Amino acid sequence: MSFMRRVLRPVSALAICAALTPIGAWAYEEAPALAEQVAAGTLPPVDQRLPAQPEVVTPLESVGTYGGKLRRMLGGSNDHNSILRVVSPQGLTRWKPDFSGVVPNVAESWESSADGSEFTFHLREGMKWSDGEPFTADDIMFFVDDLLNNKEFYPNAPARFVVGGETMQAEKIDDHTIKLKFAAPYGTFLTELATPLAQEPVLWAKHYCMQYHPKYNPDIQALVDATEAVEDWTGLYRLNCGEVEAPNRWSNPERPTLDPWVVTGDGYSAGSTKVVMERNPYFWQVDTAGNQLPYIDTLEMGVAQDNQAMVLEAVAGNIDIQRRKISNLANKPVFAENAEKGGYKILNMINSNSNVMAIHFNQTHKDPVMREVIRNKDVRIALSLGIDRDEIIDIVYQGQGEPWQIGPRPDHVLYNEQLGRQYTEYDPDRANELLDAAGLAERDADGYRLLPDGRRFTFNVNYTGIEQPDWGDSLEIIKEQWKEIGVELNSSSVERSIYYSRGEANEHDFMVWGAPGGLDPTLSPRDVLSVHPQASWFSIPWVRWYISGGTEGEEPSEAMKKRLELYEAYKAEADQEKALDIFRQIHQIAADELEVIGISLAPNLVGVVNKKLRNVPDAIPASWMYPDPGPTLPQTYYYAE
Repeated sequence: MSFMRRVLRPVSALAICAALTPIGAWAYEEAPALAEQVAAGTLPPVDQRLPAQPEVVTPLESVGTYGGKLRRMLGGSNDHNSILRVVSPQGLTRWKPDFSGVVPNVAESWESSADGSEFTFHLREGMKWSDGEPFTADDIMFFVDDLLNNKEFYPNAPARFVVGGETMQAEKIDDHTIKLKFAAPYGTFLTELATPLAQEPVLWAKHYCMQYHPKYNPDIQALVDATEAVEDWTGLYRLNCGEVEAPNRWSNPERPTLDPWVVTGDGYSAGSTKVVMERNPYFWQVDTAGNQLPYIDTLEMGVAQDNQAMVLEAVAGNIDIQRRKISNLANKPVFAENAEKGGYKILNMINSNSNVMAIHFNQTHKDPVMREVIRNKDVRIALSLGIDRDEIIDIVYQGQGEPWQIGPRPDHVLYNEQLGRQYTEYDPDRANELLDAAGLAERDADGYRLLPDGRRFTFNVNYTGIEQPDWGDSLEIIKEQWKEIGVELNSSSVERSIYYSRGEANEHDFMVWGAPGGLDPTLSPRDVLSVHPQASWFSIPWVRWYISGGTEGEEPSEAMKKRLELYEAYKAEADQEKALDIFRQIHQIAADELEVIGISLAPNLVGVVNKKLRNVPDAIPASWMYPDPGPTLPQTYYYAE
């Protein structure tokens, strides 16, 4: 499959246009419910709601029919990304369905400068927000001038919009043409725009959100004072207009969007038991027969409090397509057993991850004694050698997988054998020798090693057990294995918000999470680079140093500073082969440092899909950077009779 071998970089630095099938004199068609509103005079005719040149999408299997409801499940009150995955981030660019490159999306086409520092986007004339107001270059200018470059709104601008230490700038050419400019070449910008975290340029409608901005509303303080739970205009803005990755993005039904479906009712909030979204009557895509998309009328997402409840809903046939939170391979037998009765098929999800569980030893530990011990590479080697990965794979993962650390999968062009396979053998004798030599030879009455200050060498670890019970099982096995080398491990399951708050506060010995970067190493480098404030758990203060340009956080190690320099060079390099060579250097330094270790190469995942649902691929990449199933265009899914 091409997405297992491709390199995630721009398709071309030249002008790239969407493949448009001229509709010409065809009559556009629309959903019956919208036609009724047109007849009643409450909605403009379909040709007045579409752009002058809507994007024409070729369905995977066949032109569909209108109607129906797509059912999914959300996990509690903080599962906003499950909504994003099916609605799909409607950015300027998007991924091809096979994850092989990017194509125009909200933008009709683009050109880039010869050095890759400027990108001119051509927007679709006549395109509208979900409330019928025009979408133009002014909306992007609003983001760049009034939000991105506003220190109150962004004290530190998102790194994806900062190059050479300077924030992205914009120049309006005309209402439908805009130039985005950087201080230096940015070879990965077009692929960055296709990821789920780079939709901001087209996320906010100026005509609506300007009411929450002091530049446009002189009475903004009165609104702040009248609103509970906000302290300033930035909080008020985010409450009403949402953020790119937060529950509040889906909490306000009045906020205009460019999405195929728009939230209704009370939206998604802490007390939600169900989230309902209805088709956007102004959505800007049509199929090859001129039918306005989406085909499906309604998205209905129930809210469950644990993953097992979702599994039961899937088995009962109450989920139409989903792998999120039910993709554990342990569920595959029960899915297979109940597929006929539940009216679904098993959905094959190609795992883009590198490892099922990565262990991020905290290089920036607040305790100076623990920090010194953790920063000793021989200690980290010993801890890795003290894990019997084969035992964990057999017991927890039903024998599916192989001992693995982190990094690109073996069939990827950036595969680094050392990064993936070093120190994965089980060798407790060698581990004990290394720990003795590291000055940790003294033990207490229970056989546990003592730190230099006399305390027991103990790791206290939190994990998100509701979402990933396999991590708890793996940690329990590691606890017994590390006991043999004199290291104590205590683990406890916590709710996701607690997990994140402790990690962001740098109050952890080590953190565990799934390791990305198996198929998307250049897009998800958070385990080898200190770049992600909610995922590079081995070095959160280093991340803050990088994001702030050295004004906050803690100066990284020399090895990390070198990698961050290389990363900046990689992002600027327009030549694909040279860029790959730069990333190979990053991986080699990470392999030599061994800051993060893993358990098993991530096996493919499972999901369920209604047997009657059409235009769904047989296999879908499972990745956050390819927020599945969004790039397969759920707006083209439909139900067969």
